[in-house]
Amino acid sequence: MMTINGMEVEALRGETILEAARRAGCDIPSLCHAKGMKHRASCMVCAVRDCDTGQIIPSCTTVPTEGMRIDATGDDVRTVRSLSLELLLSDHRADCEAPCSLVCPQGLDVERLLLFHDRDKPEEARRILVRAFALPAIACDTCKAPCEKACRRGTVDKPVAIRAIVRELAAASPADTLQPGEETPAGADKKAYLSRLGRFRSDEKAYLQENTPSPSRCLHCACAGRKDCKLRLYATAEGIKRPRYEASSALPAMKKIHVGGNMWFEQAKCIRCGLCVYNSENGFTFSGRGFAMQVTLPEENKPNISKTLASLCPTGAIYLS
Repeated sequence: MMTINGMEVEALRGETILEAARRAGCDIPSLCHAKGMKHRASCMVCAVRDCDTGQIIPSCTTVPTEGMRIDATGDDVRTVRSLSLELLLSDHRADCEAPCSLVCPQGLDVERLLLFHDRDKPEEARRILVRAFALPAIACDTCKAPCEKACRRGTVDKPVAIRAIVRELAAASPADTLQPGEETPAGADKKAYLSRLGRFRSDEKAYLQENTPSPSRCLHCACAGRKDCKLRLYATAEGIKRPRYEASSALPAMKKIHVGGNMWFEQAKCIRCGLCVYNSENGFTFSGRGFAMQVTLPEENKPNISKTLASLCPTGAIYLS
């Protein structure tokens, strides 16, 4: 028997503090833990304090002892968790939301519209238009196009011709035949944490120029895994609005590695929690040591990767498109 925040909790055999706490209704956050999966403590977002020793410990790997008293919500614990999140965010180069969508005064999900346009799915793209405009009328003709000014493609060469594409889609079908798509988000969550890429390096610009074959030329910088991103969820819960520290990752932003089928891997979004490494056989692996350590996927290991790994990734570094 132990106590968590003064509440008596009986841990089952082999159960960690995190597992016992969650079973008792105390929701301790964690990024490097997944129920029933192999893991090792790495993120320290699950930190708790041993009240008897004063030691801060990872709850996801610590097995409780009889009479242990745990503080899971105190100021010291919150400080460690917040700092851990800040450090992880500094090593996470990604745009949660596309800048073009964030600045649209009509709330148009520009990036998702361009995604359907580039996939040759005009009907789905027009359904997104219906959410923002009373077709056939659109606000683009009198708009100063902040979307094109914010377009990340414009920092590489020239911005995407967003207004021209919107006009083309709006004119392609009578308004009364369109219904808003229920599966399509209505826009960015303005209250959620917003990760930002920062400026592209010259080598990144060269890579993006050569490796962005979409018809619209859109980089599709909105994170495909943002909806289920635990890193963003916990950063939002902690009230973190912007990264405190400059991005420290030297990995190329938006370099997408095709794993197979509709599965992709972006190293610059990875926080090296290891879940994909520990739960794949001859699949993902660690390379390097210390601060230089990275998660990599050797070409010959790609056939061994299961799509279930995408659901384990806490940051959207591994995702299904």
